[in-house]
Amino acid sequence: MQVSVESTTAIERRMTVGIPSDQVDAAVEKRLQQTARSVRINGFRPGKVPMNVVKKRYGAGVRQEVVGEMMRDAYLEGIRKEKLQPAGYPRFEPKSTEESQDIQFVAVFEVYPEFEVKGLDGLKVVRQQTEVQESDIDTMIENLRKQASKWVESQDAAVEGDRLVVSYKGSVDGEAFEGGSSDNATIQIGANRMIPGFESGLVGLKAGDTKTLDLTFPADYHAEALKGKAAQFDVAVKSVSKPELPEVNAEFFAMYGVDNADAENFRGELRKNMAREADNAVTGKVKQQIVDQLVAAVSVEVPTALVNGEIDRMRQEAVQRFGGGAKMDPSSLPAELFKEQATKRVQTGLIFAQIVKDNGIKVTESQVRSKIEELATSYQDPEQFVEWFMSNPEQKAQIETAVLEDLVVDLVLKTAQVEDQVVSYEDSVKPLEKA
Repeated sequence: MQVSVESTTAIERRMTVGIPSDQVDAAVEKRLQQTARSVRINGFRPGKVPMNVVKKRYGAGVRQEVVGEMMRDAYLEGIRKEKLQPAGYPRFEPKSTEESQDIQFVAVFEVYPEFEVKGLDGLKVVRQQTEVQESDIDTMIENLRKQASKWVESQDAAVEGDRLVVSYKGSVDGEAFEGGSSDNATIQIGANRMIPGFESGLVGLKAGDTKTLDLTFPADYHAEALKGKAAQFDVAVKSVSKPELPEVNAEFFAMYGVDNADAENFRGELRKNMAREADNAVTGKVKQQIVDQLVAAVSVEVPTALVNGEIDRMRQEAVQRFGGGAKMDPSSLPAELFKEQATKRVQTGLIFAQIVKDNGIKVTESQVRSKIEELATSYQDPEQFVEWFMSNPEQKAQIETAVLEDLVVDLVLKTAQVEDQVVSYEDSVKPLEKA
């Protein structure tokens, strides 16, 4: 077998392979003999079909099958011989596959990029620190009460936070427009789901009231024909409902998974959960800063095959997240929706992998178990959660990857320029603002 490799780009390779015809012919002959022993053809006993009949009926298919297998095996042998690391599957371009001739083909594929990660000491990271205060717990309890509130119809005037059922008809220049009317719309004042001024215009109205709202569509409104246009909405209020908050008692505690607890114990559980949430948020923002700076600073040519694979994973995630299930084909989602984020994910993975390699970072079993136990604290049966993850190779592998990423972040923080910043609990759980 003859192999030559050409570098067409920094990461694309063209491997030209030649396989002697006698090897191909011998392999085809052997496969035909195997076929002859098992094939059934009318007029012949099993195993007694003449070879010329077998060749005539199955020769072309067998040769195609054998050549395909030999191309695959030759490619793999070439990869080992040349010590290459393919990123994804090759594209085969046959040059010569005629019978009694040497087989020649080209395998086009990408390899993992070679690059260096330098300047970790130049990264600048803001690491937030916070402590959950009693006032934070009070705010959280009020938010939980609002989430668990019941809606009760009222004859009082609507205020911020109330929920109204209304009918409305919209018009622009006296003409109705598509999507501008509804006979039974539920609108919560302050939810900001309607165009500016619509919800606030309902404040003070009661069931049975009517009102005309003079509004303007935003300049960046999604419907091109309505951008920046002045509009009128004739609104009729059918009902006004106000939230009825639950009492803070044992029944309320049980709603959030804390049974047989008093107010002090419930607040203690909230404090632990909020502290964990803050820690996770702060850790996530530190990692995001590191990732953003590394991706911007390290030049990496990303293999298309890896990006396409990540796009497919993101399509699957999107379908699962939105409940499409078997009803929706993930491949129907446009690749462009995910390409930018997928590329960044692959870049991040390559950079982290290089840091792991350069520094000999390894994950231990105890570190994996510790991470799983940390995740298990938010579940009702932590032991069952831990055992399930430890015995499930696929899930365990995901945790190993997460631990490896944590170790990379820890390493970077030892050399980066880190500024510790004390913030409130509310600020600690807010997403990182984009520059």
